[in-house]
Amino acid sequence: RQAAHCKPRKWAAVLTARSARILGREAAELRIVPATGAWNAAKVAAMVKFTIDQLRELMDKQPNIRNMSVIAHVDHGKSTLTDSLVAAAGIIAMENAGDARLTDTRQDEQDRGITIKSTGISLFYEMSDEALMGLDKDLRQGNNFLINLIDSPGHVDFSSEVTAALRITDGALVVVDVIEGVCVQTETVLRQALGERIRPVLTVNKLDRCFLELMQDGEEAFLNFRRVVESANVIMATYADELLGDTAVYPDKGTVCFSAGLHGWAFTLTVFAKLYAKKFGVAEEKMMERLWGDNFFDPKTKKWTKKHTGAESCKRGFVQFVYEPIKTVIECCMADNREKLWKLTDSLGVTPRLKSEDKDLVGKPLMKRIMQTWLPAHEALLEMMIWHLPSPAVAQKYRVENLYEGPLDDQYAEAIRKCDASGPLMVYVSKMIPAADKGRFFAFGRVFAGTIAAGMKVRIMGPNYVPGSKKDLYVKTVQRTVLCMGRKQEAVENVPCGNTVAMVGLDQFITKNATLANEKAEDAHTIKAMKFSVSPVVRVAVETKHAQDLPKLVEGLKRLSKSDPMVQISIEETGEHIVAGAGELHLEICLKDLQDDFMGGAEIRVSDPVVSFRETIGSKADHVCMSKSPNKHNRLYFTARPMEEGLAEAIDDGKIGPRDDPKIRGKVLVDDFGWDKELAKKIWAFGPDTMGPNLMTDISKGVQYLNEIKDSCVAAFQWASKEGVLCEENMRGVVFEINDVVLHADAIHRGGGQIIPTCRRVLYATVLAADPRLCEPVYLVEIQCPESALGGVYSVLNQKRGLVFEEQQRVGTPIFNLKAYLPVVESFGFTGTLRAATAGQAFPQCVFDHWEQMTYDPLKDDSPANVIMLDVRKRKGLKPQPNAISEYEDKL
Repeated sequence: RQAAHCKPRKWAAVLTARSARILGREAAELRIVPATGAWNAAKVAAMVKFTIDQLRELMDKQPNIRNMSVIAHVDHGKSTLTDSLVAAAGIIAMENAGDARLTDTRQDEQDRGITIKSTGISLFYEMSDEALMGLDKDLRQGNNFLINLIDSPGHVDFSSEVTAALRITDGALVVVDVIEGVCVQTETVLRQALGERIRPVLTVNKLDRCFLELMQDGEEAFLNFRRVVESANVIMATYADELLGDTAVYPDKGTVCFSAGLHGWAFTLTVFAKLYAKKFGVAEEKMMERLWGDNFFDPKTKKWTKKHTGAESCKRGFVQFVYEPIKTVIECCMADNREKLWKLTDSLGVTPRLKSEDKDLVGKPLMKRIMQTWLPAHEALLEMMIWHLPSPAVAQKYRVENLYEGPLDDQYAEAIRKCDASGPLMVYVSKMIPAADKGRFFAFGRVFAGTIAAGMKVRIMGPNYVPGSKKDLYVKTVQRTVLCMGRKQEAVENVPCGNTVAMVGLDQFITKNATLANEKAEDAHTIKAMKFSVSPVVRVAVETKHAQDLPKLVEGLKRLSKSDPMVQISIEETGEHIVAGAGELHLEICLKDLQDDFMGGAEIRVSDPVVSFRETIGSKADHVCMSKSPNKHNRLYFTARPMEEGLAEAIDDGKIGPRDDPKIRGKVLVDDFGWDKELAKKIWAFGPDTMGPNLMTDISKGVQYLNEIKDSCVAAFQWASKEGVLCEENMRGVVFEINDVVLHADAIHRGGGQIIPTCRRVLYATVLAADPRLCEPVYLVEIQCPESALGGVYSVLNQKRGLVFEEQQRVGTPIFNLKAYLPVVESFGFTGTLRAATAGQAFPQCVFDHWEQMTYDPLKDDSPANVIMLDVRKRKGLKPQPNAISEYEDKL
């Protein structure tokens, strides 16, 4: 009997899964005959429940499509939960759900047990009429639903993958661990989701731990659940958007699900409300309200009350009717109390659905089997998705303003708003997925309007494209359009709007993301670029061990920059290749990919990680600086002042930028930052890269020919703000003011060659006159540790110049949550040091938080800032000391 249970079942599942892959659509019926008797494997084998043609047919029915991403903090169980949805569509066997992690497609993802790249998969579900009762007929066409699901990583280093996933979906399933509660990364991803106007639903995961590890009683558990839901709602209220309406989630409205991903069971309160509504003879909605919040029931008097009556038998509705029954079933399974268990399963109507061999299981497998049969996870999750997440047709109405850069009343914006399959084409490619053959990529994105077909000529507009110009623009043919199915791709002829799509043959022309439109659509604008919540602050220099591999390295770096939305690749003047990433882990994964996948295993040498700094000023310039042009005919007078508090951050977040309407921008500057109304109209440029957090403004009065040198001054400002005076790092938070300009009357004597170097010199002079400072990047670290390890954590943070600003104990556990600021320079090897100091009990999570001005003067010898500055200068091959102000400033 044991033999029949263990081995053959495994073989059968493996063989059937393999042959199902080989035979494709025809599900395999394999009969393996173990020595002890015939055992039918086909029952266990996954029957793929849909064909590609069915999927294609559903793509045209917009009300029946849901595009959603799964987002959460690291290790809260996203991939595991996704498995039960994949299993319900018949792609993997129910037995393996929770262990297979189908959406972790790469080998290193399976080994490390973390998700690194976001993976898309399209699933088809057939719902029964009773499950859809009460859903308006105009909200669906038929009972079949198509769900385009994207499983995203939880690690903060890969939060750019989350952004890429969110952009092309309309709803998000937020997973929260019931024991850990809402963490830093949960908040980050929720903020990103609401910023993209994506409607969230919540699932409280790892419920089995309440029963098996913590042995919580009902009241305790209820308060814990309520606290998790409330803290999620607080975050949603903070970042809410008027157009999205109320995004808060409520268990009694069915927007919160309780799940145990590993064991494959989950429920929303609707499941239990249906069960009890008949018994009590009340409407389901009424029953749902009673199963949450302060509603108590006394079985003796058979009465509901709003307050606890004090009687022994009076209990909260949720505890009595939801928590206790589950607890009883689980306890019976674990204690092997069979008689009671079968009575329970009979009354729940589970027994007829169990197979005979299921009844011989013991302990956890038995519990998993019974809970899966009674409360299957996919039913609860699907119910939430279908009822509470928007279809593309609904979502694009309110998302169009956030998506489209051009005028919101042109034909393209209209087509996006209506989600019109026959309208002009609009596709946003948010990331590139490496294909099976090395070095080729699928362009993965979402069709917002029109229909994209294989063999179609499209206009590829990159992120730097400006309508009317030829910059960053290609017209090319889409070779094939395919659907992503986790590890493999299925070809389809065309894909209408509202769906996700992967395209072949465009990878040469798209670096990270792009907008596709019809070939002749010359007036089309792009779809807005994505805002990442982290910035690449950790850099390493890469070189090959053997000189003959250099071409491989150059080619490999090109591919690497395609494959990751966040990585920045640059070549220094010294000829080094620099790779910049969000953190240690991110860089480690990128370099591994570079070496193994993109360079065919050629060996590379990697320098120690280097942090990029920013240069700023501490006070207003103490005098007006003047420089003369090389021909001595033009004089420029400038001053510099630090930016107001919060303005640099607003520019970073894109709240204020060069493309804004000057009137609106002026109003914000006047109201929020106290600028003078006239001055706010005279912003010449943002820099570096025309978008950065430095400004050049004109405060001069009645100067002749000033507009003629505007272009030259802006060019000089972009140059100066990109390579600052201290150590050629970017500047940040500096406002340069043009006080006065004296120019030669003859145009030939005030060309770019005269003005640009002069303007750059005077900008450097003003910075040196205004108390220059360095800014260093700072991480926000969240550390979870038991009370006994607190001492170790504090001592490590003190060594590393860290600053703890919040410490709170998790209710009902001995675990503390610390939040601290930690300079990125000090963060290398921080995790290792911390684990050593606390015997492995503390878990840190680092997120880039802000730029902090260093208090020391970098020009004073031997100050910490001076040491850093000299280091950077030495690395870049500059002369050790920066030039004195006299080099840049001229006397009259």
